[in-house]
Amino acid sequence: MTAAPQRPLPELTMLNEFFWTAGAKDELQIQQCESCENLIHPPQPACRYCHGTEMGVRTVSGEAVLIGFSLNHRFGLPGLPPPYVVGQVALVEDRRIRLTTNIIEADATDLRIGMRMEVVFEQHDDVWLPLFRPTASQPELEPLPEDEIAPEDFARHVRPRLTTDKFEDRVAFTGIGMSDLGRRLMIPPLRLTIQACQRAVADAGLTMADIDGLASYPGSGNVGGFGEGGVTAVESALGLKPTWYNGGMETFGPGGSVIAAMLAVSAGLARHVLCFRTLWESTHGEFVKAGKASPLVGGAGRTTSWQVPFGAISAAQTLAQNAQRHFHKYGTTRETLGWIALNQRANAALNPTAIYRDPLTMDDYLSARPVTSPFHLYDCDVPCDGATAVIVSAADVARDMAKPPVYVEAVGTQILERVDWDQSTLTHEPQVLGPSAHLWTRTDMRPEDVDVAELYDGFSFNCLSWLEALGFCGIGEAKDFLDGGKNIARDGILPLNTHGGQLSHGRTHGMGLVHEAISQLRGEGGPRQVADAKVAVVSSGGLTPSGVILLRSDR
Repeated sequence: MTAAPQRPLPELTMLNEFFWTAGAKDELQIQQCESCENLIHPPQPACRYCHGTEMGVRTVSGEAVLIGFSLNHRFGLPGLPPPYVVGQVALVEDRRIRLTTNIIEADATDLRIGMRMEVVFEQHDDVWLPLFRPTASQPELEPLPEDEIAPEDFARHVRPRLTTDKFEDRVAFTGIGMSDLGRRLMIPPLRLTIQACQRAVADAGLTMADIDGLASYPGSGNVGGFGEGGVTAVESALGLKPTWYNGGMETFGPGGSVIAAMLAVSAGLARHVLCFRTLWESTHGEFVKAGKASPLVGGAGRTTSWQVPFGAISAAQTLAQNAQRHFHKYGTTRETLGWIALNQRANAALNPTAIYRDPLTMDDYLSARPVTSPFHLYDCDVPCDGATAVIVSAADVARDMAKPPVYVEAVGTQILERVDWDQSTLTHEPQVLGPSAHLWTRTDMRPEDVDVAELYDGFSFNCLSWLEALGFCGIGEAKDFLDGGKNIARDGILPLNTHGGQLSHGRTHGMGLVHEAISQLRGEGGPRQVADAKVAVVSSGGLTPSGVILLRSDR
């Protein structure tokens, strides 16, 4: 008899084994610092509060407060088919301690933020998963926990600028290129990368011999259709012999690789750095279906993730709960997010390279199939195949190149929140508030100086979070700012994602936003061009980490 499929289980380590096996004694155990007695989760070798290294374990009551939940319709795992509810709970002993879990023995329509919950253990081999259900007796709904830093207070926690001399002043963008873009192109991803790189080099009026630096995200390895092989693959294909290179995942997507390139150029390690980002997610998905490629997530086996064993296999399920809490606290609605989706589609209609160009109405948006509540189909970006490349050059040579240079006014990168997805800021996309506050400390410009915004929109709520974080509207005020979509239209006070964004143009993972910001500041937007665009802000990264760049043109 064939064994029933089993969900991915946690990989037991010396740090976490106590947590995943305590259910055998019907106990919920959390790591505790022996010096300051603070609870720590996920388990660490040191205390984040006092930096002590004597760590113990405390048995807690198993009671918690429901602080978020999402009814998942789209994603599934072996042994865990949809629909199921992914939730987050805060322990009553310390509401800073939050667990991702499944909510069981309750209809999703009956769940409410603030409900009292209790742990129930479910054994899978040598692991006891802590699941949660509503308690039989329900006191009054409890308020959301307080964030370690309130969303409106991040500016007070940013480190002051160290020097008046800025590395940003020594660099410029001089070339851009994009490969063919489409669904299921069924061509090798490296071919797309080379196409984009060649177009960027030609756009800058350079030759491949002029390129002395390479920067890429996410680098090599199995990244499930989210990369082409990194610096190694491109150097092997083009033989560029760079004096400097950078590639890897621990940065905020392509924005991080671009800022790394800026630092290299400003330090004199390179003069022209070719930065590239490739996705071939659509084709990779077809290969997975045909058994010709392995999925990045979703198989059986062991995982180090604290979310995957509960079926939280996508950023969507974490970010959906942040959106839900924004709805709960500020009165935001699905229609609020809908205005973002409608705006991107209207802009995409003017962009011949966009994946989705057909008209989209609010009724279309609201009636689309659910993905993971409150997100539906048009809240999610469009998987596609395509590559984007940009060239970062030294400012002292940029003025004499083929195209008008686009200069860098400032960057924002500081991490101020917990980096664990389910331990961070509750009501906004994690890692947007810190970088946004940091950005404005590196420039005398202010939000009202920005002519066009290209803000990360892997999901509609990412975009809303950036709008509030960057100060284009107040914290919690997006509902009024976005109502009707007029403020973010091409002729509004803040033209937003003018090429269609990732929701309609395609999932180019942030580099497409950089490409569009440069196009707008050069005046090359064609029918979607924003009149007299001189300053643009572009953000990159979904959940953690993230970053933001302020660009300007002197044309």
